[in-house]
Amino acid sequence: MTERGPLTAVSPLDGRYARYTEPLVPYASERALMRARVQVEVEYLLALADLDATPLTVGTEQRTTLRALYEEFDDEDANVVKQLETEGYGEYSATNHDVKAIEYFVRLGMPDGLDADHWIHFGLTSEDVNNLAHRLLVKLAVADVLVPELREIRDTLVEMTHSYGDVPMLARTHGQPATPTTFGKEMAVYASRLGKAIGRIERAAEDLSGKLAGASGTYAAHHAAYPDVDWPAFSRAFVADLGLDHEPLTTQVNPCDDLQTVFDALRGANNVLLDMDLDMWLYVSDRYLGQEAVEGETGSSTMPHKVNPIDFENSEGNLSKANSDLTFLGDYVTSSRLQRDLSDSTVKRNVGAAFAHCLVGYSKCQNGLAKVVPNEQVMRTELAETPEIIGEAVQTILRREGFADAYEQVKEATRGQQVTMADFQAMIDDLDVSEDVRAELSALTPTGYTGIAEQLADDA
Repeated sequence: MTERGPLTAVSPLDGRYARYTEPLVPYASERALMRARVQVEVEYLLALADLDATPLTVGTEQRTTLRALYEEFDDEDANVVKQLETEGYGEYSATNHDVKAIEYFVRLGMPDGLDADHWIHFGLTSEDVNNLAHRLLVKLAVADVLVPELREIRDTLVEMTHSYGDVPMLARTHGQPATPTTFGKEMAVYASRLGKAIGRIERAAEDLSGKLAGASGTYAAHHAAYPDVDWPAFSRAFVADLGLDHEPLTTQVNPCDDLQTVFDALRGANNVLLDMDLDMWLYVSDRYLGQEAVEGETGSSTMPHKVNPIDFENSEGNLSKANSDLTFLGDYVTSSRLQRDLSDSTVKRNVGAAFAHCLVGYSKCQNGLAKVVPNEQVMRTELAETPEIIGEAVQTILRREGFADAYEQVKEATRGQQVTMADFQAMIDDLDVSEDVRAELSALTPTGYTGIAEQLADDA
C-alpha cells in the first residue's frame, strides 16, 4: 500500500491545503472526536459518582487519573481506540462500534482500586455521547479557529477603510458609471457587514445545546434504575458543566437545529466575503487596484507579465464549496426518520471538511487583501473622464431652486451622450439662477462629488 502523505491525500484539504487546515486538526480530526467522546464518558462517570443515589465513589487522585485520559489524549491513545474498534486490543475483541471502543478505552484506563467498569456509559445511548462530543468540537473550532480568522480580515478591512477613506473612486451601479464614492468607504461597508456576521456566528456557537436522555429521549433506563432521581435536572446540570445549553425534548437524536444555525451563520459571513472577492477581482481587472508581485511567483505559464488575482479566486472557490457543504449539512442533520436513523453519523463527519474549506477561503482572502494597493491615479483619471456623473448633483441643486423639470433637462443633455465639463458649464451659464447658485454648480467636479464618504470611512 502506498504510504499516505500530502501528495497522496484523497482530499486537497489534507494535501495541497494541509498547511492552511492544520489549525483545525485539534477540533475536526478523528482523533479529536475520540478525545471529546472520552471527555464526555469520563465526566459522566464522575457526575454519577456525585449522585447521592449511586454507590459509586471516586477519590480525588482517581478523578485526576480519569481526567488525564482525555486531557493527555495523544496519537498512541487514538491508535488504541481504533484497534479496539477494528482489530481488537488486549482482552477485547473488535467492537465494530466507535463509541463502544471508547467505553473499553476508559475501562483500560481505570485507576487502581476503582471498580467502576459497570458504571461507564450507564443508561446511555451512543447519541448521548456523540451529540455532546460533536458540539464541544464545533464550539471550539468556531471560537478558536474560524472567528479569529474572520476578525483578522475585518481588522484589515477597517485599516483599509481608514487609510483610503479620502481616495475618490467611480462607483458603478448596474455596471455603469454612477455617483462617486471613496475606496475606503466601500471597504467600510464590507467591514461592517462582516462584523455583524461574526456576531451572528458567535451567538449561534454560544447557543449550541446538548442532550443526555437515553435511547428515545425519555430517560427510560435511568428512571428504571433510579426512579427517585430527577434525571432531567441531572442532565441539565451535566450538559451545562460541559459549556452547552440543555436540550430537554429530543428523540434519541438531538434535533440539530442549533447546528444548522451555526452553519447558516457561517454561510452568511462567507457570502459577505464572496461578494467582496468578486468586487476585488473586478477592481483589479479595472486597474483600480494594483497587486504586489511576489518574488519568484509565476502569474501565467505563457504570459510573463501577469500578476493574477489568484488569492481572491481561490477564496471564491473554497468559500463557494464551503457554502455548498454547509447548506447540505444544515438540511441533512435536522431530519431523522422516526426516533433515529444512522445516516447522519457519516454526514456529521464532514463538518470538519466544510470548516476547512471556510478556513482556506479566509486565509486566501487575507492573502489577497495584503497584496492590493489602490491605484489612485487610475481612479482619478477615470473620474475625470466621466463628467456626466455630476448630473445628479446638478439636477438636485436645480430642484432645490424650484426647477420642476431639472431632471429632464439634465437627462436630455447627458443620457447616452459623450459629455464634457465644458458642456456642463455651457448649460450652467444659460440657467436662470443667481450668481451664487451658478458658482455652486460650476464648482462641482467628479473627484469632489463624494458626499460624506470620507466621514463615513473615518467613523467606521
